[in-house]
Amino acid sequence: MARDAAPEPVGDGLNVRLRQERPIPLDVELRCAPGELLALVGPSGSGKSTILRAVAGLYRPRHGDIACDGQSWLDTGRGLNRSPQRRRVGLVFQDYALFPHLSALHNVTAALGHLPPRGRGARGRELLGMVNLAGLEDRRPAELSGGQRQRVALARALARDPAVLLLDEPFAAVDQVTRRKLRQELVVLRRRVDMPIVLVTHDLNEAALLADRLCVLHRGRTLQDGPPAEVMTRPHSALVARVMDLGNIFDAVVAEQRPAAGLTVLRWLDYALEARHAPAFPPGAKLTWVIPPSHIVLHRRDRPSRGEHENPVRGTVGELAVLGETTNVTLAVNGRKDCPLFFTVATHAARRNGLAIGVAATVSLLSVGIHLMPREERGEQRAVDPARHELAAIR
Repeated sequence: MARDAAPEPVGDGLNVRLRQERPIPLDVELRCAPGELLALVGPSGSGKSTILRAVAGLYRPRHGDIACDGQSWLDTGRGLNRSPQRRRVGLVFQDYALFPHLSALHNVTAALGHLPPRGRGARGRELLGMVNLAGLEDRRPAELSGGQRQRVALARALARDPAVLLLDEPFAAVDQVTRRKLRQELVVLRRRVDMPIVLVTHDLNEAALLADRLCVLHRGRTLQDGPPAEVMTRPHSALVARVMDLGNIFDAVVAEQRPAAGLTVLRWLDYALEARHAPAFPPGAKLTWVIPPSHIVLHRRDRPSRGEHENPVRGTVGELAVLGETTNVTLAVNGRKDCPLFFTVATHAARRNGLAIGVAATVSLLSVGIHLMPREERGEQRAVDPARHELAAIR
């Protein structure tokens, strides 16, 4: 096999196309522009870390192309496979992977082999200062907190002057307070480095906060790629909605189309729900629909909402969880436990309306938030087991 052959220019940013059936199924296409942060999300076993390893040159897929910064790193059709050392990749692992016997500074300078020896110390200190570790250069990993060790790992990844930065669950091993600080520091760091950044995370809230785009993966296949708000409110399929743990996924039948009013009317249980016009679904078509909790509005007991397109729905409170200033509510629509509707309200509003388990309540399903998708296939619902995968619910 040819190795490290002269690469051909292929455009800016990171471009990845991977195909294989075994041993790990892959059918992936993704791109990440300079200065962009792309988050790979999906259940365990969906191929996220394998993709990072392939980009870094630590795993060779059977078929594929990987290019970055105008150079081909992998082209199986031409027999091209650049070695990891020649790919200019900065990789940050969940478990830090630091040398325990070296100081923070020496962990960083160990990755500065491309610089003259006399300049490595100064550059190492500069990088540690960039990640807020100035003054801790002489400490070994055992003398640092989890967050500080992760900062050293990030400084070491940047020491290679990478063309792309790969982050594999970088905040998973630290506490929540440290995690929030590291997220903020990553936001600041992005302004200082103009390179593609690919983040693997199981935390959907984290992905939505940090990423410019999400790539949703399932069983090694790309399901959807787009801005977080689009993916979370306009999933391409019920499978995407379930992988993203969106909840509020139901089946319905199209009752009629009202193009002049910009509406599609659904028949769901004994309700006629008005949704945004979706001409692709003719009357009588069976489909699946989803609505985010943000578009479900609780009616006040003393002043019920009577908006034209508010789709009032009745039920009884099946579950109630007070989480500080917000309260999670699950409404059994028409008293049916097999039709749970999840939403959140301010805790003071929940108390004012006397919400409690078994209490009747009415909500409005805002038409602009109802998203229509092709009918969920038989067995698709079991394809993603919420009890087994580690994705955090968008709630």
